[in-house]
Amino acid sequence: MKILVTGGAGFIGSAVVRLAIGRGYQVINLDALTYAACLENVADVADSPHYAFEHADIRDRAALDRIFAAHAPDAVMHLAAESHVDRSIDGPGSFVETNITGTYNMLEAARRYWLGHGRPGPFRFHHISTDEVFGTLPDDPHIRFTEDTAYDPRSPYAASKAASDHLVRAWHETYGLPVVMSNCSNNYGPYHFPEKLIPVTILNALAGRPLPIYGDGANIRDWLFVEDHAEALLQVLEKGALGRSYNIGGDNEQSNLELVKRLCGLLDAHHPREGGAAYGDLITFVADRPGHDARYAIDATRMHEELGWRPKVSLDEGLRRTVDWYLANEDWWRPLLVRDGVGRRLGADPGADPGAGG
Repeated sequence: MKILVTGGAGFIGSAVVRLAIGRGYQVINLDALTYAACLENVADVADSPHYAFEHADIRDRAALDRIFAAHAPDAVMHLAAESHVDRSIDGPGSFVETNITGTYNMLEAARRYWLGHGRPGPFRFHHISTDEVFGTLPDDPHIRFTEDTAYDPRSPYAASKAASDHLVRAWHETYGLPVVMSNCSNNYGPYHFPEKLIPVTILNALAGRPLPIYGDGANIRDWLFVEDHAEALLQVLEKGALGRSYNIGGDNEQSNLELVKRLCGLLDAHHPREGGAAYGDLITFVADRPGHDARYAIDATRMHEELGWRPKVSLDEGLRRTVDWYLANEDWWRPLLVRDGVGRRLGADPGADPGAGG
């Protein structure tokens, strides 16, 4: 099978690319190489005869048509997206353009290709999304997001992903485009760009800087190791029922404060601070993010029962592997620290003047 992966130089996309190449698939990696992308993420497979890279933007329809024609993929895995909630608060326009208009362009390019090749039966368009489209949950362990949970996005990022989900469903229902969909919980692991909670905590701790936690740190997320997610995504692509959506979660709920404390404990054990001080002493509480959802939790029963997938990596193991990876790969993360927005709080003032094009 030949798979066109959009966003394949990003965090989740690169995990998919590495796994797919390792399993013998042919992969075309389409990426615009924006601030969070890094070709080093796929360096281990870049020399494979089964790998090709296309530097292109999903907002460029002509480029998409050219790539479909040149590579004739059997399937699409659409991961390219703007994904950081804080950035979406400061600059929602790029989220609308990439996540909504870009997905529209992908759907239309895929539909044109699919029709032009006589509607091949094996073709699939797999749209990868987030649990943030569902909004927030009460603090009740018996209540989780299912595939039938009503959409209730609370941030510009979540709204843009919700819109893209609706477009994909509409292209299936209206035009018959063969699609499968998935919504995942919070990913973590190696190659995570240093703007999200786990890599920011690790790198701030190593630098001796404060470890900022929004509000009181009680916000709960379900954590999914990125390599488990990549396996789940290939399962959905290969075995998912057309038109069907699948929730993918790690079954690892944890408050932000407890998660940061666990990371500090691992760093204390694996990379002690000079003088013997605890990394936990660096924890600092800051003003909460605007519209911060209280809790996310995924019910992945459909993935378990229909596709036979379950996560393999526990939170303890995944956090240990992640910390060890960042300790061993400073040459990967050090150059990224100078990129736009890294190390600086974003999304703190939603009432600020957005300026031109904001």
